Amino acid sequence: MDPLDSWRGVLDRWSLSPDGAPFATPGSDLLPVRLDGRAAMLKRANTAEERAGAAVLRWWGGDGAAEVFAHEGDTVLMERATGTGDLMNMALGGRDDEATRILCGTVEHLHRSRPGAPATVLVPLRDWFGSLAQVRDADPRYRRSWEAAESLLADPRDEVVLHGDVHHDNVLDFGERGWLAIDPKCVVGDRGYDYANLLTNPDLPTAADPARFARQLDVIVAESGLPRERLLRWVLAFAGLSAAWFDEDGETDRRESDFDVAGLAATHLGSAS
Repeated sequence: MDPLDSWRGVLDRWSLSPDGAPFATPGSDLLPVRLDGRAAMLKRANTAEERAGAAVLRWWGGDGAAEVFAHEGDTVLMERATGTGDLMNMALGGRDDEATRILCGTVEHLHRSRPGAPATVLVPLRDWFGSLAQVRDADPRYRRSWEAAESLLADPRDEVVLHGDVHHDNVLDFGERGWLAIDPKCVVGDRGYDYANLLTNPDLPTAADPARFARQLDVIVAESGLPRERLLRWVLAFAGLSAAWFDEDGETDRRESDFDVAGLAATHLGSAS
């Protein structure tokens, strides 16, 4: 079977030409294409979460995020990143501050007030933290993160449509268009949540380095305007949630980085009290 067979219909309807091999992520099938000579990407959602995220991406309208050119059912045709910049490489190559500032600027842009709402059901942050709530009594480290989450969820501030998964591989270089976000979730809540993952990315080998944590904490506080103590509580809460997700996926070894970051946040909170 030709790997392009499942794409033939949409390729014909939208007058697209393949521009690379199809590939897949856990929630989507993707195909690089050309649209009137322009680099684009076909993305077909295979999960409800991916479909909802596509609705958020459409709502942003290319403002701070990749533009969606067309959509049909579970498939979107979107702008493709062609720039040579890479935030993970920057973070690991001596330009960590710059990478964090780019991420913060992208988050701030996405959080701007916009008319209307995405054409999907948005998940409140309290529901988003359900996985952590379920394991809060399984480990003292989960309990510590849940207590931070519970206090924040009871006192929301600056509620916005969130990206929900901001990290170094979800903000890409789109050349002349600058750095833009991809792959949003479908979450609504306190804006501080979107900044927590910048300090908690388990795919960043230096995430749990104490010196790096302290330095990037300073950068995020300066760029976001968030109170330091509140940001630290979001980091503590989100690190526990991320660890709980790894537990659900059977990747218990990967949760240790999250627990280490949670410990750093707790230490800084203790120093500030």
